[in-house]
Amino acid sequence: MSFFKRLGFYLAGLSIGIIFLALFLRKKSDETGVSFCYFPNCRTLKDMRSKPMYYSDEVTLQLENKQIDSLDIAFLLNSGDVDFSKSETKTSPCKSYLIEGAFKQRKLEAWVKNCPDKIQVESINTP
Repeated sequence: MSFFKRLGFYLAGLSIGIIFLALFLRKKSDETGVSFCYFPNCRTLKDMRSKPMYYSDEVTLQLENKQIDSLDIAFLLNSGDVDFSKSETKTSPCKSYLIEGAFKQRKLEAWVKNCPDKIQVESINTP
C-alpha cells in the first residue's frame, strides 16, 4: 500500500474520531454542567464561585442604595477578567484579586478577597 493511501486512511479515521469525541464531550458537558477550566482566569473564578460569598460594609451600602446590583457581582464572577498584574497573590492566607468586566454598557471593577473557606467582595467601582 502506498504512503498516500495509508495517509488518507489515517486522516479519515482521525477526523471521524475527533467528530465523535466532540459530539460525545459536548453532550456530556451539557447534561452534567461539567466545564473544563485550564486557564488561570477560569480556574480562579471557578474557585471563587465554589465558596460562600460575603460583602464588605462598603459593598453592602452600595447594594442598599441600588448603585450596584447582585447581578453585577454574579456577572463578574462568571464572565469577568482577572487582572493578575494588579492583584495581590503573594499574601497569605487570603489573596486579593482585581476582576474587571463590562455589564449593561457599564464597566465594573471589583476587588475580591479569596480566602480558603470564603470570598469577600471588598469594593466595586464603576469608572
